[in-house]
Amino acid sequence: MKPVLDTDYLLATLNTLLGIHSPAGYTDPIVRVVCGMLDELAVPYELTRRGAIRATIPGRQKGPERAVVTHLDTLGGMVKELKENGRLAIVPVGTWSARFAEGARVSIFTDRAIYRGQVLPLKASGHTYNDAIDTQPISWDNVEVRVDERVTSSRGLEMLGVGVGDFVGFDASVEIFPNGFINARHLDNKAGVASVLAATKYMRDTGLELPVDLHLLFTISEEVGSGASAVLHGDVAEMLTIDNGTSAPGQASSEFGVTIAMADSTGPFDYHLTHHLLKLCAENGIPCSRDIFRYYRCDSASAVEAGNDIRTALVTFGVDGSHGYERTNLDSLLSVAWLLLAYAEQTPLYEQRETLGSLEGFPKTRGADVVGTKILPPAPIAQQPLGPVPKDDLASGG
Repeated sequence: MKPVLDTDYLLATLNTLLGIHSPAGYTDPIVRVVCGMLDELAVPYELTRRGAIRATIPGRQKGPERAVVTHLDTLGGMVKELKENGRLAIVPVGTWSARFAEGARVSIFTDRAIYRGQVLPLKASGHTYNDAIDTQPISWDNVEVRVDERVTSSRGLEMLGVGVGDFVGFDASVEIFPNGFINARHLDNKAGVASVLAATKYMRDTGLELPVDLHLLFTISEEVGSGASAVLHGDVAEMLTIDNGTSAPGQASSEFGVTIAMADSTGPFDYHLTHHLLKLCAENGIPCSRDIFRYYRCDSASAVEAGNDIRTALVTFGVDGSHGYERTNLDSLLSVAWLLLAYAEQTPLYEQRETLGSLEGFPKTRGADVVGTKILPPAPIAQQPLGPVPKDDLASGG
């Protein structure tokens, strides 16, 4: 029987997070809010110098420890130029298409104030440009921000205090429906954060006892590549990354369950950990899919590239239209939380406490020596006589 999660808390948490602009590089406000949420759940935490959060739910023993990582940063933009027409040229923060920026309501964060505005294509009026509005290229060089102030020149923008490098946050435009669908920008990865916090609330409310310490990591720079590179410590042996999975043609991810990624653009995830998660889904009746993401990079990659020798896996909720106008479903977010709870109750797969250990206890890959249902002995090495090959044994050319 699956745990009964507080869905009102999950949705209220998600709505709160989506209401806070947090483009990578401008994450201090959301870090403070999530720290407040952890305080309410009585979960202790620490901050790195840049503001990534490492919270800890204590277990019966200290090691080897485990971690679950999500990211607080989102896509966004920065001011590139103060234009002579009083508008702003921008560049993206993170990797996403300008076609999804067109029409967005935004906030511009200057040193003195926050201004509101809207992203428009350079040719925005059909009454002026006629069919040219449909033929102009889609690129960041072909959009601009119209600031909602009485300003018509670059000098006017300077007087407002707008400067090159100011962050631009894109409104989430949240809609939550009774049928479970959730539409918003930045579900990647605020929906993942909400799922983790909902699972955490269940652990604290029920007093769920964990076998080892579980660290909850909230990173602040996943969308620009560095992610979990500096928030881990040497006692962590396993890490689950919680992020979005792309629901699209050619993909197996679902908006109504959890998806275990077998590989992404950086390569395969840990065999033992991914198959352990698949087994937990089967045993606990959690709707589950398997997928491979060819154009995807997550916190696991940055953690491993930083030199952490850990097993990693990627657990995702299904998102349609990722890095654009995103949609998921409550069922998917609940499935992620259920899997996290099932995982947290298990002992670590491989209890090597030191950085280096012996072969004893090292896990064995299932099926490594099996063909069908028959276990095969190692094949003998054929002994060939030295010397020239007999003429009759020469194969004919193809």
